[in-house]
Amino acid sequence: MPKSENFFEKVYEVAKKIPFGRVTSYGAIAKYLGAARSARMVGWAMNASHNNQEIPAHRVVNRKGLLTGKHHFDGTNLMQQLLESEGIEVVENQIQNFSAIFWDPFKELPNNL
Repeated sequence: MPKSENFFEKVYEVAKKIPFGRVTSYGAIAKYLGAARSARMVGWAMNASHNNQEIPAHRVVNRKGLLTGKHHFDGTNLMQQLLESEGIEVVENQIQNFSAIFWDPFKELPNNL
């Protein structure tokens, strides 16, 4: 298992690169970082990042496009509101057209983070 403090920083570096209007998954970030079985740790990193405005934690969802981390955001629908403000349609906690707006760091970033 990756050492959490260093791992969290690597997660944040990837999350900062997610483009406006796109989303990725916990597992995709974990896979990119060479820790494919650490999707849950990516979720913990996102949860720990909520005081840092530079990290777009709202753009990280589960592998099916569900807003599984929404209860960690202030307010009842903040995660959904942030996504919708970027033009992402969310219906019943599910991102619509998920595959079309999915951002895969493995394909989009050089593998040298």
